Formats: sequence, C-alpha cells, structure tokens
Amino acid sequence: MSIAIFPGSFDPITNGHLDIIKSGAEIFDKIIVAISFNSKKKGFLPTEIRKKLIEESVKDIPNVEVDFFEGLTVEYAQKKGASILLRGLRTSADFEYEKELSQTNSSLYQNIKTVFLITKPEFSYISSSGVRDVLLNNGDISKFVPKPVSEYYKKH
Repeated sequence: MSIAIFPGSFDPITNGHLDIIKSGAEIFDKIIVAISFNSKKKGFLPTEIRKKLIEESVKDIPNVEVDFFEGLTVEYAQKKGASILLRGLRTSADFEYEKELSQTNSSLYQNIKTVFLITKPEFSYISSSGVRDVLLNNGDISKFVPKPVSEYYKKH
C-alpha cells in the first residue's frame, strides 16, 4: 500500500492545496494531510480548527485522512508507515525551496521519496499567506479556499 504524507501548515487550506490532495489521491492508496504543529508558534487558526476545516473539505475523497504532528516530517512519515512525501509546486521558486527540503529529508531518512505535483494554473497564485492578507483586510476569500473554510470565516 502506498501511503503519502502531504505536510504543511494549511493555515488556512487553499484551493491549491485541495487540487494537490485530489491529484495525489488518484495516484496513491492513501494520503495523510499532516498539519505541522509548532508549540512555539501561534498559527492564524488553532490546529484543531484547521484539522476540522480540512476534514470537511476532503470528506468526499475516501482515501484521505487528516492528522497533525510536531517534529520532523520524516519521523512522522516513518511512524505512519509512509515512504512518500507529497509536495505541491506553484512556481519555480517553490521548486528550489522544495528541492532543498527533499534532499535534507532524504539524508535523514533514506527510504523517503518526495513526489512533486504541480497545481493547475488557476491556483498558482494562491497562497495561505495571501489568503490571510485578504482576510485581515476584510476581503472575500471564497474564490481562494474550499467552501467550508469560506463559510467558517463568514461566521467568525
């Protein structure tokens, strides 16, 4: 069984993230969307809320589960029996950053492979930080994020 970890802060999850999850779910037997948690940093949204919003966003994709972890991604992957790290690319700048990260992860845990998927062009400009900026300026984020996220922010 091929298990892929899709790690990130997902603060909040975007339509670009969802695009990568859907594509990965077609390739791998199981995708674990793994929210990285750092107790020393305060996220925009609490981890539990992020987890709930992601679960609502992927509820129709049967081979996807959502979890969170603290520490090294490769150690989490090893614990979950995953041999693949799934990463999304929007731009060539993303590739340079992700390539370095992939090489570091491979040196820490030789059995881990990183698979890069490129987002559809219509999502290439969307980032969580951009969504947060729009939110902080009272803008409409509905075209950037899955419906559960947009609805959550309309209520809160």
